[in-house]
Amino acid sequence: MGWMEGFPPPADRIITQPDSNYFSFPKLRWSVCHMRELLPTEEVSRGLGAPAPLRYLPDPERERASIDALRFTPLGGGAPMTWAESLEANYTDGILILHDGQVVYERYFGCLAEDGKHAAMSMTKSLTGLLAEILVAEGSLDDTALVSSIVPEIRGSAFADATVRQVMDMTTGLHYSEDYADPNADIWVYSAAASPLPKPENYTGPVGYFEYLQQVRPEGRHGEAFHYKTVNADMLGWIVSRVTGKAVTELASERLWRPMGAEQDAYIQVDGKGVPFAGGGLSAGLRDLGRLGQLLLDEGVIDGRRLFPAEVTRSIRRGGDPAKFGDAYPALRGGSYTSMWWVYPGDHGVFAARGVHGQTIYVDPAARMVIVRFASFPKPQNPLIDPTTLPAFEAVANHLMAK
Repeated sequence: MGWMEGFPPPADRIITQPDSNYFSFPKLRWSVCHMRELLPTEEVSRGLGAPAPLRYLPDPERERASIDALRFTPLGGGAPMTWAESLEANYTDGILILHDGQVVYERYFGCLAEDGKHAAMSMTKSLTGLLAEILVAEGSLDDTALVSSIVPEIRGSAFADATVRQVMDMTTGLHYSEDYADPNADIWVYSAAASPLPKPENYTGPVGYFEYLQQVRPEGRHGEAFHYKTVNADMLGWIVSRVTGKAVTELASERLWRPMGAEQDAYIQVDGKGVPFAGGGLSAGLRDLGRLGQLLLDEGVIDGRRLFPAEVTRSIRRGGDPAKFGDAYPALRGGSYTSMWWVYPGDHGVFAARGVHGQTIYVDPAARMVIVRFASFPKPQNPLIDPTTLPAFEAVANHLMAK
């Protein structure tokens, strides 16, 4: 679209800080591939070893044509559409499909190239949740413990008497609104606290993620219902860091990026005090998130090496309590949420990481399939994308299972 092209770019094609409009559409279509140019970040290092090679089909173009031609009907009715048409409808920037550990489909659009990185948005939460679940399975983290017993600084907050598991499953009772359409929602106060830019002279609010978390007030009772609130993920990031003595970035590198043979470093945005944004700051390469999805599908094993206990994947697949999940996500009704992962209804045992504007790691154990999608859908509401996404993914799963 001509954003940031030229030396200098035309005045109406420049995307900068501190204007903070880089997240609005259509500027978003450029920004999702360039977050490191807009905000400070910390590296998730892949180390110096050679990347783990991915296996590809001998004739990828033939399979690509077969998948592109798959047809499905969107949820709720409407005209049938093809897989290829759904990619355009959902503003796809990158899409990768693995079947039985082999890449069967890979395409790039928009700002993303195969050597690029893309904002993962709230899929970052699932990375944080995975690290926590690994610690639980290994016995380093007690998910029945009260948060305040691990992070004493939180004793004045609503988190104090929540358990670690309630934070992991987002069943905490917190006064916190995450309605992006509401300019007065708490998410914007949270964003102001987390911003690494200098605060205005008259600013009197919290500075950084940790200070904000200490001021969250209670609302309702812990353990009663699922409420999607990003602050849970950052609280979990604090818990994980306190238990291990390592930042989320360092732990993700040590336990995942390095041993799984990632081909690119990832990075996570940090606040003004250098704390990683464990709830949404990750940017990574498409193939590396494919490796991560495959690692989960294979219950922690890669190339015959075990990176984490099989119980990690099994715990996520068991899901949370569907009765607590509610009806906020119509296409996922009957599903659940646990360890910062979405567990879908149906008999395939699907679980997924999800992020606003269309990001997903979709793991289908029945089909032995992993799909990773980066996107820049205009609105930050995934329920608007689910009616085309879910039947499209199911069509691919059925196609691959028939082989």
